[in-house]
Parts: sequence; structure tokens; C-alpha cells
Amino acid sequence: MRPAGWITSLRAVAVAGAMMLVPAQAVAAAPAAPAEPVEARTEVSISAVDLDGPAISTVKVTVKNAGPERMRSLKVSFAGPVGWAVQPSVRTVEGSLAKDASAETEFRIQVPERRPGFIVRTFTATATYSGGDGKGSATGTRSERTGTPQPNLAAAYNGVAITDETHTTPGDFDGEGNSFSAQKLAAVGLTPGASVDALGARLTWPDVAAGTKDNVSSAGQAITLAGSGSKLVFLGSGVTSAATGSASVHYKDGTSVQGSFGFPNWSFDPANAHGATLVKSTDGRNRPSGYGNAGIAYRVFAHAIAIDPAKQIDFVVLPSNANIHLFAMAVAP
Repeated sequence: MRPAGWITSLRAVAVAGAMMLVPAQAVAAAPAAPAEPVEARTEVSISAVDLDGPAISTVKVTVKNAGPERMRSLKVSFAGPVGWAVQPSVRTVEGSLAKDASAETEFRIQVPERRPGFIVRTFTATATYSGGDGKGSATGTRSERTGTPQPNLAAAYNGVAITDETHTTPGDFDGEGNSFSAQKLAAVGLTPGASVDALGARLTWPDVAAGTKDNVSSAGQAITLAGSGSKLVFLGSGVTSAATGSASVHYKDGTSVQGSFGFPNWSFDPANAHGATLVKSTDGRNRPSGYGNAGIAYRVFAHAIAIDPAKQIDFVVLPSNANIHLFAMAVAP
């Protein structure tokens, strides 16, 4: 009788031999699945809108069938800013559209008298249909602007957030006459014109004297900004716990993207409220009567929104929320 160990060894040799005899093609990796084709989508485009009002402007909306099937039962609606009258609100396109064919419809919109300042107005057209790409609806937008954005953030400064401890009365960061201490900010490296690295961007602290306008209380201001990158970084702080809003980044090709961000209250809120990142923390604050509140932190934060790195920025429209206070903004790679 053979020992059990000898039998086990024979079995191991047999298995090894079987593995060696497996044809190479049997163990070859399966071929990669072919990439799925990019899906064609219905295209909806809007012509330029004459904003030299008061006037009735004609707007053309073009719908292109980029889908594989004929497009039928096509209806097109058009709308401008709230309160702008459009005639008609919906048009029906007779017949059907073959693949790659287009249909053009016209609308008349009542344009009010031009207002001063920089304004961005958005127009929207929606197509509903059967067939085509099978989606049933598609939307196109166009933004038109009048006026000129502010040349930079500093040009939009509208409040005093930083004061000297020897002269605190000009400050009013929070609506109650309180402000950051210039001395305490300097102690953590925030001096006029200092570089601040945050969330991958290099920002510049306001290069102004204490007691002068140094921040933007956000109210929908349009700010010129050049460059490109993966995100736009904001440096600031909040008043109350509701310092949140959406900023829109407008590119030189006429497209735009929106992103939401927020800052915690400059004191007391959790430092990561609204997804913000703490940048610097100072001791105490300046009150109308002088420096005080020692031992309590008053803070500066950073937050960012995603942008398209392949596009060049033209300008940024800030959120319409005065509780958001901005010291700087910059693009990060």
C-alpha cells in the first residue's frame, strides 16, 4: 500500500501538467467591448435678440433633427425674461423632419426700455416632438448682455470689513458696526496685498488701507475675470447662517455654467458649514467702541465651484445674497 503523501504528490503533478497543457488561446483575455457610440441629440438654437428697446424684436428659433428617425408633431415654445410678452408663445411645425433636416420658427418679443448698468438676460426655447432622437423634448438657451461688467472685484467693493483697532468706527461687516481687526488679521498673515493659497488657487488679500472699502457684499454684481481652470475659488466669510447662493461663470464662447457655494457665519457656525474650508482664524473683533470679544474666533473661508477647463472665462456674476462677503476670487488649475 502506497503512503498517502505519495498519492497527494502525484495528484499535484497531474494538476500542474494539466495546467501546462491548456492552449494559450483558452486563457487569453476577452476582447474589450466596443465603445458605445455618442448619442445624437436634437439641437435647438436661438438667434440674436435686439435689446435696443422699447421695441418689438423678431427672434428665430431653429430645431435640427439629429436623431435617427423622422421627427413628427414638432411644437416650439419661446420665452424671455419674466414679464416680457411673447407672441405667439407656441408654434406648430407642419409635416415632419428627416434626419439632419432643420425647421425655423419666428416669435415676436416685447423688449422694454434699456436700463443702465450691466444686465444678463436669458432666453429659452423648447421643442416637443415624437420620433427623432426619441427623447420627446429638447431645450436651447441664449444669454444676451447689456452694459459692461466691473473690471475686477476691487472695483465692486461696497463695504468696510477691516478696521484698525485705534479707529474702528468706519467698519460694518455684519450690519451692526462690527469688523475684523487689521492687527489680528496681520498676525495670521492677512496683510494688504498678501498672497493666500486656498483650494489650489492663489488669491490676493485686499490691497487697501484699514477702514476703507475692502469687500463685496454680494448682490448679483458682474465681474470681469480672465483665464481658465477646473474651478473658481472664492475667499470670504458670511453674515448669519444663510450666506449661500449661486454664481454664474460666463465664457467667451457665449456659454455659461452655474455653481452654488456658501460661507459659514464669520463666528460660531461650524467651520465646514455649507462645504466651506477654513483659511484663517483671528482672535476677537473690532466693535464701534473698540476692540473686543477676545477669545472668540472670527474667520475667513474658501469655497469653490467647478468650471470647464477647456473654456476661457469672460466674466462672473456673483450670487444675489448680501450675506455673502467676498474678499477675493481666483481660478485654480
